[in-house]
Amino acid sequence: MDTVDTRPEATAARTRTHSLTRRRPVQRLLGDAAGSRLKRTMGVTQLTLLSVGATLGTGIFVVLGQAVPEAGPAVVISFVLAGVTALFSALSYAELAGMIPGSGSSYSYAYATLGELVAWVCGWCLILEYGVSVAAVAVGWGQYVNELLELTFGVSLPDSLSAPPGAGGTLNVPAALIVVLAMVVLLRGAKESAVANTVMVGVKIAALVLFCAVAFTAFRAGNFHPLFPLGAAGMSAGAASLFFSYIGFDAASTAGEEARNPQRDLPRAIILSLVLVTVLYVLVAVAALGAMPWKQFAGTEATLSEVLVRAVGGGNLWPVLLSVGAVVATTSVVLTVQYGQIRILFAMARDGLLPPLFAKVHPRTGVPRANTVIVSGFIAVLAALVPLGSLADATSIGTLFAFMLVNLAVVLLRRRSPDIPRSFRVPLSPLTPLLGVGFCVYMLGSLGADTWIAFGAWMAAGLVVYGLYGIRHSQLNQSRDLV
Repeated sequence: MDTVDTRPEATAARTRTHSLTRRRPVQRLLGDAAGSRLKRTMGVTQLTLLSVGATLGTGIFVVLGQAVPEAGPAVVISFVLAGVTALFSALSYAELAGMIPGSGSSYSYAYATLGELVAWVCGWCLILEYGVSVAAVAVGWGQYVNELLELTFGVSLPDSLSAPPGAGGTLNVPAALIVVLAMVVLLRGAKESAVANTVMVGVKIAALVLFCAVAFTAFRAGNFHPLFPLGAAGMSAGAASLFFSYIGFDAASTAGEEARNPQRDLPRAIILSLVLVTVLYVLVAVAALGAMPWKQFAGTEATLSEVLVRAVGGGNLWPVLLSVGAVVATTSVVLTVQYGQIRILFAMARDGLLPPLFAKVHPRTGVPRANTVIVSGFIAVLAALVPLGSLADATSIGTLFAFMLVNLAVVLLRRRSPDIPRSFRVPLSPLTPLLGVGFCVYMLGSLGADTWIAFGAWMAAGLVVYGLYGIRHSQLNQSRDLV
């Protein structure tokens, strides 16, 4: 007959192993959100603009010049494919955000369905997704600032101060600067940050509409023939790179504890923002490719501005206006995605998986101040030292893994917690979320080996952090009401 080892160290080991798969009940997550010390100041308009601010601009202003050489004119279809992949996940996010309106986003959803270890993996992916994407967009911000200086004053910053090592420079000062400026705004409070974002979103939508109006004057249908010069594989590779452009739509889900009516407004904001962004992306891509042959996109940085300079002409007026809009657009993305990163770390720290310093809220502003400063400092260093291409691909792989878990969470919670009120329900479940999983797997297969190696190293580091700190301090080791 087998005997059970009752030694204290053996009992502790069994407890830790069991806690890896134990789940935090949805009612407990709802209680955490209800008792949050964050201030509820956002309505559906602010939440929608938060998601638009985090999404719109990233792929068009920054990554388009890298995706077009991969896919050719089929990059228009790549945008649609990436948008459809995002749509399946957006529907799942909408259901879960209305059901569990906390700050943890997909990390919290995974905690309620798949257990603590998977939740940690999801949270670690989100740290990669949000933090690295802020750095990538900050690099793009520096490129457009340089373009604006060149167009208006005929000068530009030297590569040593505007490009990272490996890209001809020493330190990307503008990229680090915009992260620090966003930190200053975020420290003032969620309401003030939302007002600043609303203004910037209006400016960048106007800039993209202006670009389309001007670029369509030089439109040539022949630029789209052949549509698939690099084949279906090129289209898929372009879609995988451009998926980076859609990561912001889930930003509203990180504001669940600062929304006035989260169950009603979060699902609406997520869906509305994704639809608006996809329509604008496709329109701008069609206008850009119609104005300039796809082979000329290779090596471009401030891509849309260069389209106007090379293909449209007419002096510097349009490129200057567009560059101003691009600077504002990328500023908005840095601000809102940085906000989301901080709120996710706040939720993880509240659960004990990260040091409590990240969950400490300033009593006057209602902002996790230390969290904001630490995260911003880390991102500023990353933006100053890492090239754009590496950042974009790393963001895509972290995002796709997180989205896979969100889709699975919908299926599992429908089975385990069918009676909990849902303000939005994914249509045709479980087919729709399972299709979301399938699209994510397909896009993951299009990413390069270098990206997978970097992702593996990142996940290994995350498991070390979890083993040394998270599992020892998790509330699972102090609570008895978990499952």
